[in-house]
Amino acid sequence: MEKQQWHTLTERDALRETGGDAKGLSRAEAVKRLEQNGPNKLTEGKKKTLIGIFFAQFQDLMIWVLIAAAAVSAFAPLLSGKSLELADAAIIMVVVILNAVLGTIQESRAEAALDALKEMAAPNAKAYRDGHLVKIPSAELVVGDVVALEAGDSVPADLRLLECNSLKVEESALTGESVPVEKMVVTLDDPGAPLGDRLNMAFMGTSVTYGRAGALVVATGMDTQMGAIAGQLASTEKETTPLQKKLNQITNMLSIGVLGIAALVFLLGLLSGLLEPLESFMTAVSLAVAAIPEGMVAVVTIVLAMGMSRMAKQGAIIRRLPAVETLGSTQVICSDKTGTLTQNKMTVTEISTTDEALLEAAMAHCNDSVLDETGRAVGDPTETALIDYLLKNKLCTDEDIRNRKRAGEIPFDSDRKLSTVGIEHGAGVRIFVKGAPDVLLSRCGMTSSAGIAVEKKNEEMASRALRVLAFGYKDVQSPNFSNVREIESGLTFIGLVGMIDPARPEAREAIKTCREAGILPVMITGDHKITAVAIATDLGILGGRDRRVAITGAELEAMSDAELDKRVESIAVYARVAPEHKSRIVAAWQRKGRIVSMTGDGVNDAPALKAADIGVGMGITGTDVSKGASDMVLTDDNFATIVLAVGEGRRIFDNIHKTVRFLLSSNAGEVLAVLVTTLMGFSLLKATQILWINLVTDTFPALALGVEPAEKDVMGRKPRDQKVPFFDGRAWMSIGLVGAAEAALAITAYFWGGGGALGSTMAFLTLSLSQLFAAVGFQSERHSIFNIKLREHKALWLAFAGSTLLQLSVIFIPPLRKLFDLVMLTGFEWMQVVALCLIMLLFIEAQKLVARIRDKD
Repeated sequence: MEKQQWHTLTERDALRETGGDAKGLSRAEAVKRLEQNGPNKLTEGKKKTLIGIFFAQFQDLMIWVLIAAAAVSAFAPLLSGKSLELADAAIIMVVVILNAVLGTIQESRAEAALDALKEMAAPNAKAYRDGHLVKIPSAELVVGDVVALEAGDSVPADLRLLECNSLKVEESALTGESVPVEKMVVTLDDPGAPLGDRLNMAFMGTSVTYGRAGALVVATGMDTQMGAIAGQLASTEKETTPLQKKLNQITNMLSIGVLGIAALVFLLGLLSGLLEPLESFMTAVSLAVAAIPEGMVAVVTIVLAMGMSRMAKQGAIIRRLPAVETLGSTQVICSDKTGTLTQNKMTVTEISTTDEALLEAAMAHCNDSVLDETGRAVGDPTETALIDYLLKNKLCTDEDIRNRKRAGEIPFDSDRKLSTVGIEHGAGVRIFVKGAPDVLLSRCGMTSSAGIAVEKKNEEMASRALRVLAFGYKDVQSPNFSNVREIESGLTFIGLVGMIDPARPEAREAIKTCREAGILPVMITGDHKITAVAIATDLGILGGRDRRVAITGAELEAMSDAELDKRVESIAVYARVAPEHKSRIVAAWQRKGRIVSMTGDGVNDAPALKAADIGVGMGITGTDVSKGASDMVLTDDNFATIVLAVGEGRRIFDNIHKTVRFLLSSNAGEVLAVLVTTLMGFSLLKATQILWINLVTDTFPALALGVEPAEKDVMGRKPRDQKVPFFDGRAWMSIGLVGAAEAALAITAYFWGGGGALGSTMAFLTLSLSQLFAAVGFQSERHSIFNIKLREHKALWLAFAGSTLLQLSVIFIPPLRKLFDLVMLTGFEWMQVVALCLIMLLFIEAQKLVARIRDKD
C-alpha cells in the first residue's frame, strides 16, 4: 500500500492493512515488529569512524609542515654525502602520531557524550500496549500502533486518524501552511490529494496545537513523508558556539604572530651562523607548531561536551551548545510556579458546595485523568488531585473512573480557562464545566448577592494559597459541542474546590542562591494573584529589601511597552497571565540588556522560549513542542535544577577561561625562550625538545583544568557581562607575564647549568615542569593554591603526575635520553630545577594576591 493512499481507506480498512487493533498492539507484537522494521528514526548523516576521526587529525596545515620537516631532517644529509639521519625524524613522527591519537580519543569522547545527550532528549509518544496507554520513546513506535495525541504533542509518525475531538495540527514544517489545519475522521476519495488536504492524516514532525485524537501508525522512520526529505535534514553542519568562534579568531591572530617570530628565528639562526641551515629550519618549524594553539578550540569543545554530560546527570539536558556559555551570564530567571517552584502534588483541602453529590460527579467526569495499571491517577496534577480525593474518601471506585463515558467534550485551553464535558443523563445530556472561578461565574445565572458570596469565598480560599476551581452544570437535550459559547453559558453554579501545591523545600534555598549570585527570580503563573503572592512570599521572591511587586495579566495587558520597560525591574510576580504575555516580559528584560531565562511547558510557551536567551522546557509536564523550542530541558521540572545549571555554566566558563590562559601562557613561554636566546646568540632547545614539551604540557593539564570543580564563590559573584571580551587587558597582561617568567626561568636554568648539553637539559626540564607547576596555580584564577582541599582536584593531580613522569622518562631512560640529546643531572642540579619551578608557582600566587587586593579597592 503506497503511503499516499492511506487517506483513502476507512478506519477499519487501515487497521486491517496494518494488522493493528483499535485497542493497540501487544508488547510482544510491538517488539517483533520493531526488530523486523527497525526504529522509528530518520536516517542521520554518516557518522565518522574511529579511523576517519584519526585521519582527520592530519588535515591541519601545520601537521603537514611538521611531517615535511621530518622528511627534510631525514634526507637532507644525503645531499652532502652523509647517511640518513632518522633519529630526529622518528621523534617528530612519534609526536605527530601521539597528537593524532590523543585528538582521536578527545573527539570520540566528545561525540559519545553528545550522542548520549541526544538519546536522553529523544521525544516520547503515548501508545496503547496490551490495552493500556503507556509512554514510550517515539523511536519504539511501529506500524499498527495506536497512539493518543493532545495539544502540545509532536506527531511521532505518519498517522491515520481513528477518532478526534477538535484536533488542529500545525503542518508548516511539511506543507508550508502557517495556519493550523483542522482535522477530522473522514474517508477521502482523491488518491493524489496534496498533503495539506489530507484531513484524516497527521504527519511526523508536525505539532498538535488544539484538541486530542486517537490515531493509527501507518508509517515510521524513513517511510514517512518527513523521511522523504531526510537527506536535507542529515546534511546540517555542526554547531559552532560564539565562544568557539572567538577562540578561533584568537588562534588565527596568534598564528600570524607566531609564524612571523618563527621566520625571524630561522633568519637569525641562519645569518648568525649559530645553527646549521637545517637545524635553524627545524627549530623554526617546531617552534611554530608548538606555539600555535591549534588544539585550543578542540579542548574547549571537549570541556563543553563533558559539562553538558554532567548537567544531564543533574537533571538539565542542554539541547544547544551555545546555551552552556549563556547560562553563566543569566541575570533574570522567569519561572512558572506550578511544578517548578512547587511540588506539583496538588491535594484537595477544602470544598464549598450546596450539593456534594453533584460536585463529586462533576469532579469525576469533567476530568481527563486516567488510572494506570497500579490504580494511580495519571494526568494533569490538578485533575489527578480531584480523582485522588474521590478515591481516598471512597466517593467512587476505580471501576467508576475507568467506565466513564462522554457524549461530547470541549478541551481546556488557556484563552477560555474552562474545560467542558457532556454525559448522558436521562433523555438528554448533562453538561459539566470546570475552570477559573472568575470566568465560570460570569457564565452562571446567579443573583448579585449569591455571586458576591461566592467571590468572597473564592478570595478567602485563595488568600490561604489554595488553588481554587469552580464547577457548573446544565441539562440540555441535543447539545452542539462546536458552539463553545452556547454550551458554556447559562450554567448553574455547583461549588468551589480548593487545593494546595506546596512550595518545593529546595526552591527556597535556590531563590536565596539566585539573589547571592546577582540573579533576579521572577514568578509567572496563571493562578490567582492572592495565591501567587502567598507562594512568592513564602519562597522569598517577594518581600525583603528589593520592594518588588506583583501584578496581574490584566494590568500587564493595559501597559504599553514603554510603561512595561519602566516597571519591569520592579515586578517580581505576574499572576493570571496568558502564555503570550511571556514574550512581552522577555522582550522587556532584553531591552534592559539583561540575559533572560524563561521556563515553559505548553504549546503557547514556544515563542517565549525561543525568544529567551535560555529557553527552559519541562521534561515531565512539558509538551513536545515546548521542549523542541527550548535550549535546556529539565528532567525533574525543578527550579532548583535551573539554578544548579547556572552554577554549572559558570563553572564551565571559568574552566575554559583558565584552560585557555594556561595554554596561551605556556606557548608564550616557549616562543619567548627560543626567540630571546636566539637574539642572545645561542641555541636553548632543539626542535625535537620543543615538540616534546608541547606534547607533554598541552594535553593532560589542559583537560584537567577543564574539569576542575566549581570555585567556592562561583554563585557569590555577579553574572558575567557578555559584552566583556573573553580576555580583558589584565588577562592578556597576566598571560604575557607568566610566559615571560617561564622563559626567564628556563634561560636561568641554562646558565646555572653552564650552557652546553647540561644547560640545555636543565632548561628543557625547567621550561616543561614550570608549565606543569603553572597548571597547578591556574586551578583558580582568584584563590590561593594553599587554601584548596587537595582531594577535590584529583584530575589535576593525576595530570600533573602523569605529565611529570612522561617528562622524567626522557631523562631516566637511557635510549630516550640519548635520542633527545640530554644528560643526567646530579641531585643538586635537580634541586635547582625544582626551585625554579616553585618560583613559577609562587609568581602565579603573587599575581592572584595582587588581583585580590586590587578587587577590594
